[in-house]
Amino acid sequence: MSEQPSWADQPGVVTLPSGATVRGRRIADPASPADFALLLAPGPDPAWPHRRIRWPDFWIPVDRADALDALGEALRRARAGERVEVACRGGQGRTGTALAALAVLDGLPAERAVSWVRANYRPRAVETPWQRWWLRRLV
Repeated sequence: MSEQPSWADQPGVVTLPSGATVRGRRIADPASPADFALLLAPGPDPAWPHRRIRWPDFWIPVDRADALDALGEALRRARAGERVEVACRGGQGRTGTALAALAVLDGLPAERAVSWVRANYRPRAVETPWQRWWLRRLV
């Protein structure tokens, strides 16, 4: 019987400035359970607690207030030690933007968000100028 890797050692897990960890992934990929999922695209519901926000592919959230509330909930849970994940269809653009937003909300300067998420999650995370614009105006 093989032993499961710890949460922090799983693929897609990034460590935010405060030390909290969050996993990014594709929504359709099988995944070990989390305590909370922030879903950014249509797709299967995980078996664990989750919240879905409307965020069109390659764009920014439809409802800024709802997105900031959902990101705030994800950050609070991650800081409390819960296993939190963020997922979209491809696990790159929206997920990367949300992970970068979590880092900004956690204290990272907004101008460093894109380079941070590309270095710590995926090199092509945050795919569009609109997503970069949204991050610069997050706080």
